Amino acid sequence: MQPENDGGPASEPPHPLSIESLKNGEYPGSDLVIEQTLDPGSNYSRQIVSYKSEGLKIYALLTIPNGTPPAGGWPIIIFNHGYIPPKEYRTTERYLAYTDAFSRAGYVLLKPDYRGHGNSEGEATGGYGTNDYSIDVLNAVSSIKKYSGVNPEKIGMWGHSMGGSVTLKNMVVRKDIKAGVIWAGVVASYPDLVERWRRRSPQPTLPGNTNMSGRSSWRQNLIAQFGEPSQNPDFWAKLSANSYLSDISGPLQLHHGTSDSSVPIEMSVKLDEQLKAAGKEVEYFEYPGDDHNLANNLGVALQRSVAFFDKYLK
Repeated sequence: MQPENDGGPASEPPHPLSIESLKNGEYPGSDLVIEQTLDPGSNYSRQIVSYKSEGLKIYALLTIPNGTPPAGGWPIIIFNHGYIPPKEYRTTERYLAYTDAFSRAGYVLLKPDYRGHGNSEGEATGGYGTNDYSIDVLNAVSSIKKYSGVNPEKIGMWGHSMGGSVTLKNMVVRKDIKAGVIWAGVVASYPDLVERWRRRSPQPTLPGNTNMSGRSSWRQNLIAQFGEPSQNPDFWAKLSANSYLSDISGPLQLHHGTSDSSVPIEMSVKLDEQLKAAGKEVEYFEYPGDDHNLANNLGVALQRSVAFFDKYLK
């Protein structure tokens, strides 16, 4: 159930971290600019491209299948990476097996480098205290839809860890993301996130909750201004994609390892339950003893992910 309007003045804008703020935003993107041509994959080309997001130049990896596009154009996967220290992040490092699997399967793939990551302009503000990364991805969706040879009606979104949070938010904000796959996603509601951080166990933070700029904690600021989640549940609900699952744009597939020490499996279990309660289509796969990256089951998890996208995008 979506949160009620707080009864404030009609002209009062929603909080910048809220889902309504994302829904009200405009994400025109831009034409993709080819910045560098990379060595090709087995049956696809690889390029570094750039696009615009809130005036910032954002870089991304773009892969395009070889050959003639199918009728209507190639289907698209937007690939939302998890937390990597922004100063260490490189467009062409990490997730190589993942991007290769989707690219070989006949998808145009776009993996945005969120602001402040790699060569992307702007400040890396973390995954939960602002909607900046979600905004960068929403502009990526608009940008890839302008690209020649793609099918703008066939867009899927994949996210890992922090990128799972981005994926879930974006799928309740816009209707053109037809299917989503989330691995080890930080997909809890904001009240649950605050409670987890308060317990600080088994890890002090979740991936992507790093304060990059030395500012005081965003959650401390929100609690000081709006009260604890128990004191002001409606405000905190408005920040949570989980409160807007009735708006989700397509089916979701969830994957999580039971020995994930970075993101608790309970987050995926609860989202699976919430989606079913909302009457939404969801698949959930649990991997006994596996870690945050599903290292022991990488092949089968990728096969399941590709098959899921094939079902809804081809």
